[in-house]
Amino acid sequence: MFQLLHETTPNAASIAVLSNPNNSVHKVFLRDIDAATRLLGLELATFPISQFDPIDTAFEGMRSARVAAVMVLPDDAYLFNLRRRIIAKLDDAKLPSMFGLREAVEDGALMSYGESLNRSHFRAAYFVDHVVSGWTPADLPVEQPTKLELVTNLKTAKTLGLTIPPAVLARTDQVID
Repeated sequence: MFQLLHETTPNAASIAVLSNPNNSVHKVFLRDIDAATRLLGLELATFPISQFDPIDTAFEGMRSARVAAVMVLPDDAYLFNLRRRIIAKLDDAKLPSMFGLREAVEDGALMSYGESLNRSHFRAAYFVDHVVSGWTPADLPVEQPTKLELVTNLKTAKTLGLTIPPAVLARTDQVID
């Protein structure tokens, strides 16, 4: 995710990451992103969003840090439910963004790289069906996503005055005009 955002905004010297401090996986993501930004000589500003760290506080911090792009870590619960508010604030601030779920791009974010939430729900229904049919939950396999998609919103890119690099467009699974 981070590499794609960096390729799309190569002049961005400072990148913000919005995370859910209650999501333990985000700690791993943040560690890896921090290492990548140091290798590339970029500034990283991290902003937790929770009931104790609201969206407005994060955007005030991003304004002070003069970030040029924002990555929103994938979070099926809290951040996903706030995505439209986050996207509206990103639009107001004219900041390009990368999300982990394609639904955010459908709502106006610039890019996403990850699994479709609809696909996850379909797979969850498969497991529910097996449990209802008598399978023991402990006997069901643990699955990882099998398809990650890069989705790009060209209308948002145009609004931001960005040109999506041809190398990124070539890897894009779906373009939204």
